[in-house]
Amino acid sequence: MGYYLLINLFAVQDMAAQNRLLDALPRELYERLAPNLKLVVMKRGQFLHEPNELITDLYFPLDCALSITITMNNGSTAETGIAGKRDVIGINAFMGGRETTQTAYIVQVAGSAMKINANVLLDEFDRNKQMRDVMLRYTQAFIAQVSQTTACNSLHNVEQRLARWLLEVQDRIDKNNLKLTQEFIADMLGVRRSGVTQTAQKLQDKGLIRYHRGDVEILDLQGLEACSCECFKTVKEEYDRLLGEKRELLALP
Repeated sequence: MGYYLLINLFAVQDMAAQNRLLDALPRELYERLAPNLKLVVMKRGQFLHEPNELITDLYFPLDCALSITITMNNGSTAETGIAGKRDVIGINAFMGGRETTQTAYIVQVAGSAMKINANVLLDEFDRNKQMRDVMLRYTQAFIAQVSQTTACNSLHNVEQRLARWLLEVQDRIDKNNLKLTQEFIADMLGVRRSGVTQTAQKLQDKGLIRYHRGDVEILDLQGLEACSCECFKTVKEEYDRLLGEKRELLALP
């Protein structure tokens, strides 16, 4: 039985290394959490933590991407951020409230995540300074992303925003082939589907992407970043500044 548990622990460690926050935790702290981590499949279109819902579990994405959205009274939806391998879903649980706000999380690219009970993580957050340091730095980076996305949606043109959005998704899952429909992209960018079609065609004509029936293949990451606004780089640099590499996080006092 001990050997079986040891094998399981190594398997969980190997999978958790795909998430930047879990990988950043000190080994002793991670080993306390590991028995409570469960690998779950995230299906495309699945909703997590809908508005006013009590948060019972948190999710650390491994190779999936989720859109953070706000829905207005008239039913219109806008995306305020993207979550993936460097994120955790459900930060309200350790920010003093257990219910979500007006935001919802939608799986846009299917994959997997590590799930943990909110009470387990909250207990560790309350008693462990290193856990608080990592999670609060992440929260600051997340707020920076939401703020930058809001400004981007107001100030930049559709071509810049689409390029930035594709870069954000690619960065969260480390894949150049993305399963994304025009309708979904239009909803996330808050533009008409025809606008996405025309803009995607421009990016394709420039040799930056290949798009066909819900499949987007990024052909030139550097070219796509050059076509984007400054927002992708700004947010990425903020995450790197606050979270850094694993060795930097472990050195926190």
